[in-house]
Amino acid sequence: MTPGILEGKACLITGGASGIGRAAVLAFAAAGANVLTADIQNCSSPELPFFAMDVRRPEQIRAAVAKAVALYGRLDCAVNCAGIGGVRACTAEYPDEVWDQVLAVNLTGVFHCMKEELAVMLPQGSGAIVNVASVAGVTGFARHSAYSASKHGVVGITKVAALEYARNGIRVNAVCPGFTRTPMVEEMLQERPGLEQRLEARMPVGRFGTPEEIASSILYLCSDAASFITGHAMLLDGGLTAG
Repeated sequence: MTPGILEGKACLITGGASGIGRAAVLAFAAAGANVLTADIQNCSSPELPFFAMDVRRPEQIRAAVAKAVALYGRLDCAVNCAGIGGVRACTAEYPDEVWDQVLAVNLTGVFHCMKEELAVMLPQGSGAIVNVASVAGVTGFARHSAYSASKHGVVGITKVAALEYARNGIRVNAVCPGFTRTPMVEEMLQERPGLEQRLEARMPVGRFGTPEEIASSILYLCSDAASFITGHAMLLDGGLTAG
């Protein structure tokens, strides 16, 4: 990606403390953007402003968006990356409280983020939003009903918002990563010996993705190079769903 492709753009990235979100923060900053990182985990640093935020709390989302506007005067790009995995269980045994938690973070949290981001972008007449979904948002993911349902929902609300605001100069897209070396995936691999080798054998490219690879596509979708792309759920899965 060309250095400076987001020069001077004001960006808010939720879930920016680790994994794909952190890779996106660093990629956007390297591309010249002014970035505010928001996360429930602290990752403050002198170089990159940070705002402590829980996406289950709409008032905190509102405050984070207001902070970005206070810092940079506008909001050009937003990346909604905050998410959790839940537990591994068949649907009939899936714990109700975990279902509620996963949907609250992964879907309702994205919904409230979009509402606040759109409220700023609409008067501007421009903006780009990228929601981080998953390959589990376009296919089934056995024993992960809450996660899969939440990510299908993210793809759905992405497409709805894209249709609603295309003529307002606002583009809304999603990325759907396959297995990527994030802390959440690494924890899953450690809990299940041999899983890494089995999953890699299913991948046409023979390996997991990296957070940096996903971040580069998020960066592209927020840039003017993607000016004709909206309502798209971009698969970044190493060919996993091609067969």
